[in-house]
Amino acid sequence: MKYYIIAGEASGDLHASNLMKAMLKNDSSTQFRFWGGDRMAAVAGQPVKHIKDLAFMGFIEVISNLKTILSNIKLCKNDILNYKPDALILIDYPGFNLRIAEFAKENNIPVHYYISPQVWAWKQNRVHKIKKIVDQMYCILPFEKEFYKRFDIDVHYVGHPLVDAIQEFRLNALTHENFLQHHKLESKKILAMLPGSRKQEIKIKLPIMLEAAKSFKDHQILIAGAPNISLEFYKSIAGSSKIHVIQNDTYNLLNNSDLAMVTSGTATLETALFKVPEVVCYKGSAISYQIAKRLIKVKYISLVNLIMDQLVVTELIQNDLTPKNIIRELKLLEDANSPARQKVKETYTELERKLGGGGASDHVAKLILNFSKQEKS
Repeated sequence: MKYYIIAGEASGDLHASNLMKAMLKNDSSTQFRFWGGDRMAAVAGQPVKHIKDLAFMGFIEVISNLKTILSNIKLCKNDILNYKPDALILIDYPGFNLRIAEFAKENNIPVHYYISPQVWAWKQNRVHKIKKIVDQMYCILPFEKEFYKRFDIDVHYVGHPLVDAIQEFRLNALTHENFLQHHKLESKKILAMLPGSRKQEIKIKLPIMLEAAKSFKDHQILIAGAPNISLEFYKSIAGSSKIHVIQNDTYNLLNNSDLAMVTSGTATLETALFKVPEVVCYKGSAISYQIAKRLIKVKYISLVNLIMDQLVVTELIQNDLTPKNIIRELKLLEDANSPARQKVKETYTELERKLGGGGASDHVAKLILNFSKQEKS
């Protein structure tokens, strides 16, 4: 069987590569052509387009790169027709992938969508389009199945692939001592900062985080550096404050951290799966925040809280994100024997169980392969 796969971001590259490996394990004759990154390339050769040429974030960036995006869509459509795949597999990346799904459906190519767009949070009208153009949807968050059921759409809940990725990582992770030696660090507990991956959000949040960190003298403060951001950029924000940036090693950082300040997003879930007590931080421009408040239809901004449907980790949003508030919340979690810390860690274990406990990639691989066999028979 021949499959055409499209992943447009780093997380999609990770999850698609694990899916490809699982499909090959279940059927070694499986063939791929794909848009993706280095992880997918390690499985099946060079991509048609690399994710570094695809990830446009934010309204302004999308508008300014519209010509490139439209050119990519045209290229993708022509390439799919030339390749003649048995099915199309789309990984998240909805702005691009839903357009390609519509095209595939028009050309009688079965469409599998792995990692649902977050239609439950915003742009809910996309659900009606998904119902028409996607043959099989594979959801990674437990509440998504019930959400789609409200629109009479039957989807598969397969568990979260991050559980697999982190479990696999921890098998060969650096020990605490080796991590400290590798990065030339002191023998102290670690307070990790994950200020985000975009310059604008780092500019807003990192100064607040650094100010709060001054109250944690027993910890060494380590910043998780985004791969696309230079060390000089972090230093320019820190000013005279001495900082230590850990670049391209976030999982080892989290695996060895005692506490964390984390920007809202997937990082909150990753931190939880590494069992690190955290405070979730969000602050945007006043205009962006007001727009988001009106568009986003969820109770929480953290995936941890959304999945558990309760306030597990504290969310400090917009004006509530102050050094004083961060200090107060982290101090409640600092003592290893504190009730707050123990409660958070217990809930993290329940969270992992709720996310399927592992095996998402293999589950999706078998569902896709079985669907394709039935289509051929």
